[in-house]
Amino acid sequence: MQKQFEMAGAPLAALPLSSGSTHWRGVALVVAAGVAASLQVGKVAIAVPQLRADFGLDLSMVGWLMAMFSLLGVAGAVPVGAWVARAGDRRLVLAGLLAIAAGSTAGALANSVAVLLAGRIVEGLGFVLITIAGPSVLQRMVSPGGKDLAFAIWSCFMPTGIAIALFSGSLLDGWRGFWLGNAALAALLAVLLLFGIPRGAASAAPVSWHSMARDAAATAKAGAPALIAASFVVYSLQFFALFSFLPVLLIERMGVGMAAAGSLSAVACCVNVVGNLAAGVLLKRGVARWLLAAVASALMGLSAIGIFLPVIGALPAFLLCLAFSGAGGLLPATLIGTSPIVAPSARLVPMSMGLLMLGSNLGQMIGPVIVGGAVDSMGWPAAAIIVALAGAMGVLLALGLRRSMARSGHPL
Repeated sequence: MQKQFEMAGAPLAALPLSSGSTHWRGVALVVAAGVAASLQVGKVAIAVPQLRADFGLDLSMVGWLMAMFSLLGVAGAVPVGAWVARAGDRRLVLAGLLAIAAGSTAGALANSVAVLLAGRIVEGLGFVLITIAGPSVLQRMVSPGGKDLAFAIWSCFMPTGIAIALFSGSLLDGWRGFWLGNAALAALLAVLLLFGIPRGAASAAPVSWHSMARDAAATAKAGAPALIAASFVVYSLQFFALFSFLPVLLIERMGVGMAAAGSLSAVACCVNVVGNLAAGVLLKRGVARWLLAAVASALMGLSAIGIFLPVIGALPAFLLCLAFSGAGGLLPATLIGTSPIVAPSARLVPMSMGLLMLGSNLGQMIGPVIVGGAVDSMGWPAAAIIVALAGAMGVLLALGLRRSMARSGHPL
């Protein structure tokens, strides 16, 4: 069949996909786009000391610098979810990469905090386009039997990108060159995706605010998608409460230099990748989705107490960071893989993913701001209280997800 299309002159990127096979090259490119998007998160965390020196920022302002990246994710997640079918998922992933290239270039040339923040907003637009349209591309490229594995691999994009940023950024002398490098990578991936990912069908139906609100209400009313979105708020708050400031915490608690702090933080992020992949294996073996979410939330909350409270030594605290990261990795793969299952219809899968990403960006936005302000005012122990309470809330949401899925007849 592929040869017939090629003989007719149809470009490979335009070929329809077989429902019984998986386009793994395309999966790799989509995941690479997600990694490029998450690099924009990790690059600020490792550049905190340099940004504070160049612009005179305190931790609270650094928190806002990180939060501004998520602002468009909060505001635009649902509209982008509705727009995917109209514009085409592949086109939106490409637009997201170009937005990251533009925003990162603007940030590299910034001579004021205002310009730096503006660049972060443009990067945030790129992030939300990629993270919502990317799963839609995967949904049509992956055979039913491979979806849990594919979405588990996809869910690794955030910790992988952050780990790469923390490690590579710590080896560079200046942050501006790192910003330009990110821009070049995003532009390169845009070219590769243009020729390496098949186009999806775009809908002729117009997208209106009325239809968008109707689809969002129908998706949220189903119950489980809203609970998944809320669970992602809690997870992202916990994750970014630690990893946004982990290099600073390691420098202050362990007395290491910036390069060592970046490398250790990257190791902790890599453990999160292991957790994501483990979740894919466990889901394939039939472990209940709600149970994985509950266990992950509880372990993250408990680990945070030992990490942020000055009651144990530096090495045990870092080992708890690894436990926190590995347990937390169970959540994204579980929630992202569950989101298409609980969508009210196949047409509303992008909207369900949009709600999930709204939750992710909301937690990513408020986590650094709340924790940064609390640590500035009351010290690191304040972060322990915030993250532990978020862990308890995550357990309650997992139990609610169990009831909702059971009531709707979805597999637990």
